Amino acid sequence: DEEANFRASSWQQAFVNLRSGRPGRLPPPVKNYRGTVGPAENALLDSVLSCSAVGSVETVRAGMRAFIERTGADELMVTSQVFDHAARLRSYELLAGIREELSSEALSKA
Repeated sequence: DEEANFRASSWQQAFVNLRSGRPGRLPPPVKNYRGTVGPAENALLDSVLSCSAVGSVETVRAGMRAFIERTGADELMVTSQVFDHAARLRSYELLAGIREELSSEALSKA
């Protein structure tokens, strides 16, 4: 979870920058990004993160399950804004495995 949260700081920075009128390229990740921004930025990120699943395979799987149960969604669109290209590809590979598991669970409940 620690590495995933570190990598997620790239899109968190990009989101805060965009909402602050400073759009730009996806920045590299930084350690403890949330500790470097003020209360308004953290509140914004808390709101955004309420619909996000960031972490290990287990954490993301649990987050996606909870989101599906909370919303009743039968389809999800996911993005992975990771600065390092190889890590971004790996995140999609891991997501594909989670998708297979969740699809199998949904079919068994039907």
